[in-house]
Amino acid sequence: MPTDKQGNPLNGATADAADLFAGALDDFNRYAGDPLGKLDEAIAAAPDFAMAHLLKGHIYATATEPAACKAAAGILAEVRKLPLTDREQSHAEALAHVIDGNWTKAALTLDHHSMTWPHDMAALQIGHLIDFFRANARDLRDRLSRALPLWPEDMHGRSFLMGMHAFGLEEAGDYDAAEAVGREALALEPADCWAHHAVAHVMEMQGRAEDGIGWMVARQPYWAADGVFFQTHNWWHWALFHMDLEDYGAALRLYDDHVRAEPSQLAVDLVDAAALLWRLDLAGIDTGDRWGELADSWKVHADGCLYPFNDMHAAMAYIGAGRLADLDDLLSDYRANAKEVTEVDRWWTSFGLPLLEGFEAFAKDDFDTAADRLHGARYIANAFGGSHAQRDVIDWTLMEACLRGGLRSKAEALAHERLTQKPLSAVNRGFLARALAQPEG
Repeated sequence: MPTDKQGNPLNGATADAADLFAGALDDFNRYAGDPLGKLDEAIAAAPDFAMAHLLKGHIYATATEPAACKAAAGILAEVRKLPLTDREQSHAEALAHVIDGNWTKAALTLDHHSMTWPHDMAALQIGHLIDFFRANARDLRDRLSRALPLWPEDMHGRSFLMGMHAFGLEEAGDYDAAEAVGREALALEPADCWAHHAVAHVMEMQGRAEDGIGWMVARQPYWAADGVFFQTHNWWHWALFHMDLEDYGAALRLYDDHVRAEPSQLAVDLVDAAALLWRLDLAGIDTGDRWGELADSWKVHADGCLYPFNDMHAAMAYIGAGRLADLDDLLSDYRANAKEVTEVDRWWTSFGLPLLEGFEAFAKDDFDTAADRLHGARYIANAFGGSHAQRDVIDWTLMEACLRGGLRSKAEALAHERLTQKPLSAVNRGFLARALAQPEG
């Protein structure tokens, strides 16, 4: 029986299909190329090739898009008609949990999976993505902490695990180790845009904006190469460094020239676009008519059902475009879908709804309500998705709500909180200056 490059048997594969699967997995590791196209070729060559079907299903399920999730469910239904090994059954179980909206059950399934089959690269990377989408910093770190010691130095793909580990270390707050591991991963595989982004996260969290810009410039030929489908997020990181320096013109140019130069319809790219444009609006920058096309693009993804982190960014687009009726519809969907059955159901009611209500209040200049909703929700928002850098948009909006609402004591306290984390940030120093300039009371 053919095996993958880490020695795992590939049930139902031919030699040619196994080669195509290996190429697809390498593309997926790099977030580049055409992994789905290669998987389709592998399936055409070997229709009973279970892992090719399963990896395709995993990629669709973790896209956080309604249509893609529906496609994943169709793939899973077909996979279950095939004779599956125990390893493949475990993959199918994890995939089913994501489709059903139970991300933590999927993560736990893959926790145990990787303890049994530690050299299963697909399981480790999908598990890592699931940890990211459910914002579990500990498992982002520990999933790779458990696996890496079991991978020989010369095993194919090990450097990509190091890049994942670097991101997990960063999200867990171990910035020095994260940067060291990320740089080591890149020395082994310069095209690893995930490892590059892990180091960028370290610099973002430490307020090293100048270092961050230098990092992006020096390595741009790798992470912005043709065919890299993760580059939008790295352009977003570059723009954030300019935002921290209050160089808003440069951030807006990056939005126009790269983040939204070719209007992607992928939810992950729409998240970056909305989050950057929202920050620019908060900073008082005229963003013109840019919000309209974003709001249009979000309509097919924001369903008040699949993934609340995306819906929060759709809400920003609706507000920015002046489409409060669309925001009201989204809130109505949330309230109608609040059944508390799946994990995602609980995300809607516990995290998504107060956040959307906070953004709605901000849009209506009800800054007291906005501050109340956002202040409480930000402490639990890390339970439902995104990175620390992405979720900072909640804190930034809260900060602005307090400043615009004349809530001086809250604004001053929050500015000090932000400066404790990033004392060199020009934006944070500006927040404190604006808070202190307000009258007491």
